[in-house]
Amino acid sequence: MPVVPPAESVERDFASPSVRDSQETLNATRDAPVGGQAVLEGVMMRGVRTWAIAVRKPTDEQLESQRREVPTGPIEVRIFPLDSPLRRHRWMRLPLIRGVIALGESLSVGMRALNISASAQLPEADDEISGGVWAGTVIVSMIFAIGLFFVAPVGLTSLIKSRLHSSTLFWLIEGLLRTGIFLGYLTLLSRLRDLRRVFEYHGAEHKTISCYEAGRPLTPENAQGFSRLHPRCGTSFLLIVMVISIFVFAPLGLPAWYWLVATRILGIPLIVGLSFEAIKFAGRNRRRRWVQIVMSPGLALQRLTTREPDLTQLAVAIAALEAVLHEEEGDLHTADELVGIEVVA
Repeated sequence: MPVVPPAESVERDFASPSVRDSQETLNATRDAPVGGQAVLEGVMMRGVRTWAIAVRKPTDEQLESQRREVPTGPIEVRIFPLDSPLRRHRWMRLPLIRGVIALGESLSVGMRALNISASAQLPEADDEISGGVWAGTVIVSMIFAIGLFFVAPVGLTSLIKSRLHSSTLFWLIEGLLRTGIFLGYLTLLSRLRDLRRVFEYHGAEHKTISCYEAGRPLTPENAQGFSRLHPRCGTSFLLIVMVISIFVFAPLGLPAWYWLVATRILGIPLIVGLSFEAIKFAGRNRRRRWVQIVMSPGLALQRLTTREPDLTQLAVAIAALEAVLHEEEGDLHTADELVGIEVVA
């Protein structure tokens, strides 16, 4: 795909420091049909029919030095069409089913964006990382996630199953253990220095989307004033998955251990579908006080997976979003086409 230059609105002096959390006072009050993901030194943004990735490339001097430095080169933007099956097949837009399809689509686009961003940090002579490597990475990651967050909790709880004598107590302990493992995992990730800049771009993505949802001009200075927390964030989505799984597994009682493990794996699509509907509702009703209270733990958790970005990082996020908006300018989207966009901001 051709490389397009960054928009004029983001070509400015980016030397000013980022604001502190205490200065975050602006929050958007509406949902827009856009989502995104932080990648390596960049941001992927997606709309209804288009997705784009913007990456800050290293300079020639940085490539030659082979030192681990923050890239200071130009912003490279690449644009791709998005042919979602949710638009082509009506049955895929049914509640619960649409969440599973939307998540699978988001994972596919997200892994491709990560591949592009990783390759952008290499000399142009090097080829992109092969699709087979990324496919293997996805499979291993999914097996690891299912094992850590679903199989391990039920396996550990089964060790004391004979002492509980209560299915209610069993699923409660299992659910709390699953949520505890999830929170511990995020806490560990948040302390890894190598992921800090990815979390900063995650914050830049949220701020840029909120700025657009608020109807403000897309400039780094405007976006900086918005919160780095967003009600449609994937971090909040995963927390909802952990909580909903407690109630989904509760009616199953205490079957044999192999049935317990099987139900935890087979029940994942149902949990994902329910969680999708929950976060979709929260995004559209974010102004209601009770929704804000219910979603507050997820927002608080985003402080682990986002960091305050600087203006150069916001410029990258804006370049990606403006590329999507330019391609979809003037499009009138139906309600069916908007299904699935609300998964992750």
